[in-house]
Parts: sequence; structure tokens; C-alpha cells
Amino acid sequence: MLINSNLYNCEPLTAPGTKPEALSVTEFRDSFVHKFAAMHGKPLSTATDGEKFAALAALLREIISKNLITTRQERARTDPKQVYYLSIEFLLGRLLATNLVNLGLRETCAEALSQLGIQLDSLLPEEEDAGLGNGGLGRLAACYLDSMAALGLAGHGCGLRYRYGLFEQKIINGYQHEYPDNWLQDRSYVWEYRRPDEQIAVRYGGTVRMQTNGKTRFLHENYEQVMAVPYDVPVVGFQNKIVNTLRLWSAEIDISHYTCCRQGADCNSVIDYKHGVEALTDLLYPDDTHYEGQLLRLKQQYFLVSASLQSIVRSFRLNHDALRLLPAKAAIHINDTHPALAVPELMRILLDDCGLGWDEAWPLTVATISYTNHTILPEALETWPVTMVAQLLPRIHMLIQEINERTGRELWHTYPGDWDRIRAMSIVADGQVHMAHLAIAGSHSVNGVARIHTEILKQSVMRNFAACTPDKFTNVTNGITHRRWLLTANPRLAALINDAIGPDWIKTPAKLAELAAAASDPGFLAALAAVKLDNKRQLARYIKAKNNLTVDINSIFDSHIKRMHAYKRQFLNVMHIMDLYNRLRADPALTIAPRTFIFGGKAAPGYYKAKKTIKLINTLADKINNDPAIRDQLKVVFLENYNVSLAELIIPAADVSEQISTASREASGTGNMKFMMNGAVTIGTLDGANIEIREAAGADNIFVFGLSANEVLDYYQQGGYNPRELYTSDPRLKTITDQLVNGFFPVGPEEFRLHYDDLLHHGDEYFLLQDFAGYVDTQNRLAAAYCDQQRWQRLGLLNIAYSGWFSSDRTFAEYATDIWQLTEPVPFWNQDQPGIYDQLRPLARQDVLC
Repeated sequence: MLINSNLYNCEPLTAPGTKPEALSVTEFRDSFVHKFAAMHGKPLSTATDGEKFAALAALLREIISKNLITTRQERARTDPKQVYYLSIEFLLGRLLATNLVNLGLRETCAEALSQLGIQLDSLLPEEEDAGLGNGGLGRLAACYLDSMAALGLAGHGCGLRYRYGLFEQKIINGYQHEYPDNWLQDRSYVWEYRRPDEQIAVRYGGTVRMQTNGKTRFLHENYEQVMAVPYDVPVVGFQNKIVNTLRLWSAEIDISHYTCCRQGADCNSVIDYKHGVEALTDLLYPDDTHYEGQLLRLKQQYFLVSASLQSIVRSFRLNHDALRLLPAKAAIHINDTHPALAVPELMRILLDDCGLGWDEAWPLTVATISYTNHTILPEALETWPVTMVAQLLPRIHMLIQEINERTGRELWHTYPGDWDRIRAMSIVADGQVHMAHLAIAGSHSVNGVARIHTEILKQSVMRNFAACTPDKFTNVTNGITHRRWLLTANPRLAALINDAIGPDWIKTPAKLAELAAAASDPGFLAALAAVKLDNKRQLARYIKAKNNLTVDINSIFDSHIKRMHAYKRQFLNVMHIMDLYNRLRADPALTIAPRTFIFGGKAAPGYYKAKKTIKLINTLADKINNDPAIRDQLKVVFLENYNVSLAELIIPAADVSEQISTASREASGTGNMKFMMNGAVTIGTLDGANIEIREAAGADNIFVFGLSANEVLDYYQQGGYNPRELYTSDPRLKTITDQLVNGFFPVGPEEFRLHYDDLLHHGDEYFLLQDFAGYVDTQNRLAAAYCDQQRWQRLGLLNIAYSGWFSSDRTFAEYATDIWQLTEPVPFWNQDQPGIYDQLRPLARQDVLC
């Protein structure tokens, strides 16, 4: 294939061959002017950027609305099977740029605004990131909604409309401080549609009475009722006029029917009651370090599944008479264990509301529900106290007990006398309800999210279930939407790719592989380097503005941005930086490849160790960044309040992607895929999707180190790991570890004692000392590769070229075909080029744990 080296102008282009909305620049400009006047009633010349953004979003919303109505009318006519994706998080990010791209209007809009003296890029930051998620779980869900709409498949997301999201992170004196994420400042979201006519009643507490009049019925009485009001956010398909929806439930109460003076109450108490009820959907992940927070989390989870499932069944029954058709017309998917109460809730609806018997309802429930597991970490495999479930959800508690009893009897027939196995598989045990066990029992499909993760589930964490029902377990490796993370987030790179191979990759991401032919083209590699340098320049400006730190754009931008957690090993990265710093201090003449280490991520408010790691990173940054002796060869920066929009700035600028979790601990990762797609080179362990990234990009195009998953699991099971021996035998480790407590840092000696003790006295659970030497050696190899810029650009190019496998279009097509059995045709993600990825598809026979 010939690559035209004369076309590398790097200007963003609208993909030809697509069908954007039929609006000319003039029509768009005039429509915007009219919309602004109608909304704000003043001259455009006096407008703020916020007012201009509001008018632009409202104009797009009108276009989207027409497509939404048309999509719903067509679905009502054809009656396809619909997917309902239940997730406690949907991390959408800003939608203006994405909606413009998906409507095919970005260039039209930019030119129309330019004629009015307005720069589109100046309006994009006016949109708040929606506070509906925190990390990879929520961003994955958002990518899947994008792919569902792009593939033209019928479906919906189901989540909660958090008023304040998780929290806004501020770094003060190096410490994380949490502030309310007041993203809904005026209590409305520009893209949403409130549907009060479709509200659902959700019940808590009370008692359940059994009534027998020829047929046993269960009557729920004396309950507290909370109304769930749906807000629909449109999800725009890529230039196909399809609009699906994300339905977000809000806890609301109409106090106009409450009498202030009834039973001695006054209006203040009525208003307090309103605030108490609506607090149910105030915050994502309430602090569960105390009983009240745990209770609120459980209440939130039931609120999500009860409102969603009641709505799903209501919609189904409006269009179908026979409940036996439910699995043929609805696929309900549980994204991790947070929505696992969907299993007993669907049973409750079918039994109590629809009048089915158990033997009719249970097969329908199992055939309708599927479950994705995202973790093997014990703390993330949720359990709830039986007493709490019984008090808050008495009917659900009865159903869970019945499911547990019936599945236990089935296990007894399969494994007679094997009480240890049966107990290990119980849904209710030791006073706890095991939500993962409940999800497995009530689903027809259980999948992991990377090949190694699925194998660990089958061989370790869920081996008893996999042995009992092996056909239920499958793997679907995660993916990301390339339209968001390449086409929208990195338009100059997307334009360069368009110039080289054409735009077909946008609809068929496997065609990115055609870029591999440019690996020997110096002109293309130079153009690729220019795009990366420009992205680094933009990020450097942001760092200067936010952190008052000047960084060298020619240095290696080494990025470690993700949720703060011990197993993700931000601390191992810190140890390497400390070693580099120690080497530079010991030898003033030493010259290294200049490095800028970029961190970002939030620690859960109750996660003390993760918050201490943030303090450690910032303390180290202050020491290094203000030390003239190292001649600016090292810089360290922690960017506060990491979110989707910040990721869209960092990832296109990154040279190095830190994916260094303890092997076997990371289920998949999706940040690794985003970095890969933008030409960053991965340094990582053979964990999660890193294994498949290595297979796709080639072993020479990724930097791998550390224990294997098998070795880690053997240590956990057999013991034998001695961190103190490593500490005493490696002078570098001894120096770094001692520096945590010996006054090296200008803080009290106890500030980082927790990290010191974890390494030497608490077993070094995540094997930082063991993997340190290999990590440092691999970082040295990486730095040497960066010094050969042509080689480095080739590494980045091949990562981009082979990233198409990790498109969420491929992932979602696998779900749709293999798990949900959608009745409508599923457009295969690489249908125009069959076989292009056969050589990249992971080898099933390979021992993925090695």
C-alpha cells in the first residue's frame, strides 16, 4: 500500500463517505443566531461564553430530538430485542464535541461560529463534566453506549442521576481535599429530558404478609415509598441518525401534598423530609466506612434496579401479551455487582406483580439477565449483611433466601455430601449476602473483561461455579470508543490518519492496521512526531496554568492517570522516581533522558493509604521540582481533579503509558487502550488487557516487566515471599525505603510510616520490592529507545495501527451476538475487511497466566 507523504497537513477533517446532518454553514450560523436571541434576549456581541455554549447545545438538542423521535418510531414499528445496560456509573465526560462529531456537524459548526467571531474551542470548556461516574467502570459503560448507537442496535443505559457526583478533588499542601462536585449547578443538564409521566414508585422497609386464597400472594405493607423520576440523555450514533438513551433515575418527592401542621409537623420538617428522600441520589459511592453509608449504598443500588426493571417490564407489557417472550425482547445486563439485586427484583415483579409461579418466573429471569464481573479483589466482591437487607428490603430478602435454598438443593444433587463446596457457593453465608454469587445464579452468562481475568475467575475466584456450569462463563475483552478517544480527543492525529489511509477506519477500526505500512516512511513518522509535540505543548500550557510549573516538551511525558489504589501501584512509580533522583544527586555529572512524570487520580474519601500516596507524590514533586542540582532533568506533577476532559488532554500528549498493576489484580484496564490508540508506548506487567495489547502491537512494541500472574497467585496461596530480604540485599531499595521515615522529606517522620510498614512489616502485599529491579531496568530500556526518535515514533505508530482490536465496537458486537442474541442483524466491526485481525485475535490455547 502506498502512503502519500505530501498530505500530512494535520488539519482535522470531517470523514467523507458519511451522511452528516443536512445543514449548510449559512443555515447553521443563522439557526444559532436565532436560538441565541430566543434564549437570552440580548445582542450576541454582549454574550458570555457560557451563554453561547447554552445556545449551541440547545440548537444541537433540537436536531438530536428529531432523530430521537424517529428512532423510537422505527423501533416501535420493527419491535427489535432491546438491551438494558444497568450500571452504577456512566462517566460521560463532555458531550458537545462528541455530539457534533457524531452528527457530522463539527466542521460546519466551527466555520459557522467563526463567521460570527466565535471559536468553537473556546466554548467546549463551558460544559461541565457530568458527575455520573468515577473510573474505568463508568467510562467503559459510556463507551458501550456510544458503540451501541453507532452500530444501530436498540438499547438503553440505566443509571442514577447523581446531583453531586463523587467529589471535586483539590490538592492543598499536597493533601487531597474533597468538595461537592456541583455539576448540576442549576439543577438541570443541557442534554437531558425529564420524564415525570414515567416515574416509578420504589418501596423500602415495612412488612410482608402472606395471603392464601387458593393462590399464595405476598403483600408488602407499611413501606416507605420513594418516587424515581427518569431523565433521558440522548446517545447519538455516529452519523447514522440513530439516537438511543441513557435513562438516569432521580429520587424526588412532591411536597405540595404534605400538610405542614399534620401530627404536630411544621413546614421545616416537611422540607427536611424532602431533602432526606432526595439525598438518595445525591452522591456516587457514599462513604461506606460506617453503617449509615452502607445502608445508603444498598438503598441506591435497589433504587437503580427496581426503577429500571419496573420500567422495562412495563414497557414490555405495553407491547407484548405473553411474558414468555421477555427473554426474546429484552436483555438486561448487570455491569459488575452493584446492580445484582436485579435478580430478585425481576423475580418479585414476575411473581407479585405479574402473577407467575416460581417455575415460570425463574427460567425467564435467568434467560433475561447477564452479568459482567470486573474484579477479583475481595473488597470489590460486594456482600451485604443479611439483617440490613431484611430490614430495608423485606420482600427482596425473602426472595434471596428462597433462591439460596433452591440453588443449594440443586448443588446437593450435583455434589452430594460436599458441604464445603456447597457452602463456598452459597448466596447467603456467615450472615452475609454474596452479591457476585447472586448474580451468577440469576444469569445465563457471566463474563470477564480480559482473557487473563476470565481465566483467573474460572480457575480461582469462581472455580466452583465454572466447574458446575462451564457453559455459563465466557470472555469479552473490554474496548473503548475510538470516535471519542481518537477522532474527537486527538483531531490532528485523526486527520493525519485520514490523509494516510482514508477515513474508513472510523466505521471499521480494524483498518487502522493499514497504517503499519507507514512504519518505514520518514515523512509520516516526522508528521506523527509533530502531532505528538503539539499535543505535549498544549498539555504543558495547562500544567503551567494549573500548577505553575514549566515542563520540557521534549522530555518523556510519562503518564500514570487512574484511580488511586494500592494494586495499581502508583507507589512503585514513585520508588522509581526516587531512585532516579538519588542517582542524579549522587552524580551531578550524570545525564539522563529528561522525564516529566504526570500523575492524576482520585482516592476514595475513606481510603487512607491512597490519600497518603497522593501526599507522597506531591511532597516528592516539591522536592524535585525545586532542586536546581538536577538541572531540570526530572519534573513531577500531580494534576488535580482527574476526569474525562483532563484525560482527553493528557492521553494524546503522553509518550509513556504506565500500566504497572500487580499481575492478576487488574481485570482489564481501558486506559491502556486509550494510550495505545494515541501512540503512547506501554510499560506494564502482564496483567489485564496488557497481554492482549502485547499480542496486538507485537512484543517488541511494549515494555514488559515483573512477576507473572501465576507467580503472584502462587505467592498468595503458598507463601514464601520475603520482602525484608530484598530490602537488605538491594542498596537502592534500602535507601528509598529508609527515606520514607528518616527525614529525607520535609515532613514529620510518621507522615509516610504507613508505606514503610507495608513494605517491611505487613508483607508487601502488592510485591513492590520484588518488581522494583525489573521495573527500573525496563524504564532504562525505555529511555534508551526514546533517545532514538525514529525508533520511538515507529513504536508509537505500530501501537496506533494495531489498536483497532480494542474498539468497543468489536466488544459490543461480541456481547450482542454471543451473550444477548439480538434478533436484529449485528453489523460486524470489521465486515468490510474479513480476516484482517485473524492474526491478532488472542490465541485460545496459550497459557495466559504465564
